[in-house]
Amino acid sequence: MARSSDERRASARLKHLAWNAVRTLTTPLLPDDYLDLVDPLRSPRYLRARVVDVHPETADAATVTLQPGLGWTGHVPGQFIRVGVDVDGVRLWRAYSVTSGPRDDGRITITVKSLSGGLVSSHLHESLPSGQIVHLEQASGEFVWTGGVEPTLYVTGGSGITPVMGMLRHRLAAEGERSDGEGTHDIVVVHSAGHPEDVIFADELRGLHERGAITLVERHTRLEGRLDPAELDHLVPDWRDREVYACGPAGMLRMLREFAELNGVEDKLHTENFVVELAEPGEGGTATIVMGTTTREVAVSGETSILDAAEAADILVPSGCRMGICYGCVLPLRSGAVRDMRTGEVTSGTDGDGVMVQTCISSAAGDCTIGR
Repeated sequence: MARSSDERRASARLKHLAWNAVRTLTTPLLPDDYLDLVDPLRSPRYLRARVVDVHPETADAATVTLQPGLGWTGHVPGQFIRVGVDVDGVRLWRAYSVTSGPRDDGRITITVKSLSGGLVSSHLHESLPSGQIVHLEQASGEFVWTGGVEPTLYVTGGSGITPVMGMLRHRLAAEGERSDGEGTHDIVVVHSAGHPEDVIFADELRGLHERGAITLVERHTRLEGRLDPAELDHLVPDWRDREVYACGPAGMLRMLREFAELNGVEDKLHTENFVVELAEPGEGGTATIVMGTTTREVAVSGETSILDAAEAADILVPSGCRMGICYGCVLPLRSGAVRDMRTGEVTSGTDGDGVMVQTCISSAAGDCTIGR
């Protein structure tokens, strides 16, 4: 028999009183704090994940399998997540594409390329033990596959294959593969890497090509030179009729955008940068960085971001993707001016204006004060 509204209200009130009693008994901690100790993945306040394993892909890239905790809302293929890890007592955040296809166990994967001097990428690639808890943010990003089956061309370079791999795995799982060697999909992947052994997901991509699920064109740039977009005319003659997804170095994407515009198909090109293409540097300046009760001055050259200059001076500031995508590094501009390193545009502000600065792609334009 359905309960009356009075009974439901009485039940809710009893639960509320019981929870308040538990909160009183556990003061100054909250019940959630004890839950964190018992099972950190079930915390209703913080989104976390447990490292299941780390699998090498190439000499400098590895796939990390994560079991997200309570509150994970899933992702759209192609999106990225911000992952927070504690390195030497400091929590650092970086953004990585979700590379896994659909899984019954609810796990996801990210594939990390170790960068020279990269604290987080090196830690994830080399020092992350199974069972470790890392911090997560919900997936985001507009470079996504939303379920279409139209003829598609993917143009990728280096680690730019990672969001595309997530798209491919979902798409092929959704559409299925024929076992007779004749592909049911009209998918072309043109991928650039330095050498054959540098191709991330090489075995899987080549296997898909052999089975006819995709057409793979590899470009080994150390041996053959960089891909010229004009080569698409003979590599993929019908490329103008395809939806084109491109991810990789900024220079490659800039040339693709120019070539697509020249051919009148810029509306079919979808891009995502993994590396920022910089404009001509300015003169730089001095940035006064305010973080809580700490105020420090750092010299910032025109070729250096405020984020990099702060970290070099051992100042802990928020960070994320480090390429102007995730907005995890945003701080208020309290005085002075900063220069966008991608466009050269100068933005000024004073305290109270509400001007926010992406420190990962901004340099000082003279003296400025940034922070909170």
